[in-house]
Amino acid sequence: MNTIEAQNVCLGYGTKVIVDQLSLTIPQGQITTLIGPNGSGKSTLIRSIAHLLKPTTGVILLDHQNIQHIKSKAFAKKIAVLPQTNQSANDLTVDELVTFGRLPYRHPLSSLSATDHEKIEWALTQASLQDLRDRPLSTLSGGQRQRAWIAMAVAQDTETIILDEPTTYLDLTHQLEVMQLVQQLNQQAHRTIIMALHDLNHAARFSDQLIALKDGHVLAHGPVASVMTAANLKTIFNIDATLVDYQGTPLILTYNGCQGAVHS
Repeated sequence: MNTIEAQNVCLGYGTKVIVDQLSLTIPQGQITTLIGPNGSGKSTLIRSIAHLLKPTTGVILLDHQNIQHIKSKAFAKKIAVLPQTNQSANDLTVDELVTFGRLPYRHPLSSLSATDHEKIEWALTQASLQDLRDRPLSTLSGGQRQRAWIAMAVAQDTETIILDEPTTYLDLTHQLEVMQLVQQLNQQAHRTIIMALHDLNHAARFSDQLIALKDGHVLAHGPVASVMTAANLKTIFNIDATLVDYQGTPLILTYNGCQGAVHS
């Protein structure tokens, strides 16, 4: 399975540094979620791992190779990336969207192969979209549309899938639907999942590992129970949180801002 490492990575835009001297390893075969306040560097780090942002210093390694030395098509056969905001033509059907996941394996103007059809069907089945395959995306609910985008990434047939805020703008029911799909892809399809989430309870409930960022630095990294603590949450988010144990997972019951906290 893919080994992903960041070694002394600095990331930014222009002269603005977002992530500074960051080093970490993403566990294989697990769900690793980045958490942290707005501006902490979550999406910036996601973009760098996804081969979309070049480090100003340091390297991101994929299977011990600098990803900047890996051609885009070869990278796309190893890691599928689903950004936070996705746009498509309103009349594109679910089936047409999922078919795009096979682009890294196709020659220009070539027809779909038997393998392509097999992977597309498998992706539609994983996302429970078989009955919706001919529907235009514009006619779907937010949750159905997000599952279609995830199915496109699944059709890419990579060992690793990167998701940036996959539940953004979804209601509670559809958030749960998407998170359960992500967990299914990890546990049943054995995909390594890397994602960024704002919802800490979703992060705790559906992840194996958490990476907590603040001001571009890793403040905590490890199994959920070791990162999701009242002390860490106070340091990272400046909140006093009351945690409860739910089937062995720490979840936030309620929280208040720390006294004297300054909010931007």
